[in-house]
Amino acid sequence: MSDVTRILEAIERGDPAASADLLPIVYEELRRLAAARLSRESAGQTIQATALVHEAYLRLVGDPAQQWDGRGHFFAAAAEAMRRILIDRARERGAQKR
Repeated sequence: MSDVTRILEAIERGDPAASADLLPIVYEELRRLAAARLSRESAGQTIQATALVHEAYLRLVGDPAQQWDGRGHFFAAAAEAMRRILIDRARERGAQKR
C-alpha cells in the first residue's frame, strides 16, 4: 500500500493532520496533471498550473464525505476536478461577454 493510500485512509478516518501530510507527497504529480490540462486549453487562459492545483486540492480534501479507493482514484478525481474548474471559468468568461 502506497503512502498516498495510507494518508487518504487517515483522512477518511478524520485525522486532521493527514490533509497537511498529503499535499507535499502529491503536489508534483498534481502540478504535472494541471500543466498537461492547461496545455490543451485555448490561448488566453489566465489561471496558472499552481492555482489550478490548489483549487482542485481544496475541492478534493474539503469534502468530508468523499471516499477514496486508493491513489489512482484520487488522481482521477483530481484530473476531473481540474477539468470542472476550467469549464466553470470558461462559462464565467462567456457570461461576462454577454
